[in-house]
Amino acid sequence: MNWRVNFTNQAAKQARQLNERASLVLQVLVDNLKTKGPAPGMRWHHYGRLHGRKQEDKRHCHLIKGNPTYICCWQVKKFEKQIEVYYVGTHEKAPY
Repeated sequence: MNWRVNFTNQAAKQARQLNERASLVLQVLVDNLKTKGPAPGMRWHHYGRLHGRKQEDKRHCHLIKGNPTYICCWQVKKFEKQIEVYYVGTHEKAPY
């Protein structure tokens, strides 16, 4: 059962601005999200749900540890089997 993974316009722009290493790790994460669904596994650093509204299922994980730390945030639309990536970038500017 494959999931659709879409990027918002802002996240797509942010992904294009990543360095090569972070970009490769992001591609691996997107492949995992497509095949495994919204929970890509515990091997991703600091993977977890974000607290917020009950009707929203938002999650994140760290792509690269260190300074700066790069993260990816996504929202799950379970009934549509769709994952929408809404932020890719440094931890300091994360929308949570």
